[in-house]
Amino acid sequence: MLPKKFFVSGISTEIGKTVCSAILVKALEADYWKPVQSGDLHNTDSMKVAAWNGLALPHPRFHPETHRLTEPMSPHASAEIDGVHIKLNDFQVPTTDKTLIIEGAGGLMVPLNEQDTLLDLMRDLQTPVILVSRNYLGSINHTLLSIAQLRQAEVPIAGVVFNGPSTPSTESIILQMTKVPFLFRIPELSELSLPAIDEAARLIKPQLIDTLMH
Repeated sequence: MLPKKFFVSGISTEIGKTVCSAILVKALEADYWKPVQSGDLHNTDSMKVAAWNGLALPHPRFHPETHRLTEPMSPHASAEIDGVHIKLNDFQVPTTDKTLIIEGAGGLMVPLNEQDTLLDLMRDLQTPVILVSRNYLGSINHTLLSIAQLRQAEVPIAGVVFNGPSTPSTESIILQMTKVPFLFRIPELSELSLPAIDEAARLIKPQLIDTLMH
């Protein structure tokens, strides 16, 4: 079986993409790549995912960011401050014989430069997207809009992940209206730690492998 690649995106920022990525890395024994890190260079998403998997950087399963930007802002704005111009052809998917989890920055329409967004990068890489959704007022709209944008751009959707406590009325209408596969739920975690990620990955691993890897 050829190694698979998945791009983890979200319906907004701070929605659970990094936790989702850590669970996927653990459950699938996958590699990880964050194309753009914008701010928090002392505690990057790569560092978090590695730590939650009991690993430390540098590590061969964790591939260096293409752009490391200093300000916790939209990549286009942080890049301008740093004197960097991000281009789609900057990004080369790392070569690996393992499954690769790619984590985005913010939502689909976050700008990389004056004309390209994260959605353009997803379309350019042509990796199926795992979309993370979390219940809040407006999240149905944000989830449906994100799925519509992915489909309009002809970006394949691997499925949706719901983060947090079950909200049946919200989740059922999203799944009914989009027919997107439901992959798994990220449980409400009392703390973000190696044991918590281990347990979450253990619970969803059989379902995840059956859905994504076949």
